[in-house]
Amino acid sequence: MYVFLVVFGVMLLIVLAMSIGVILGRKPISGSCGGMSALGMEVACDICGGDKNKCEKETEAAKQSQAQAEDLAYDATRKG
Repeated sequence: MYVFLVVFGVMLLIVLAMSIGVILGRKPISGSCGGMSALGMEVACDICGGDKNKCEKETEAAKQSQAQAEDLAYDATRKG
């Protein structure tokens, strides 16, 4: 039972430390200074499929779909 309590306490401390990082608003984990292209290695990324502008395109598409969703919704909490 003692081992269980020690392990539980350690896990609780780890979760607490991670939540403090989120609360303080640390920036999300990011790549290291340019990744492979910083090394001069132009390789196709498995995620983007070789299209370097895919992230920007997806972000713009997400903004447009969110705007469309807001037009379809009705906020009953607003007065007036």
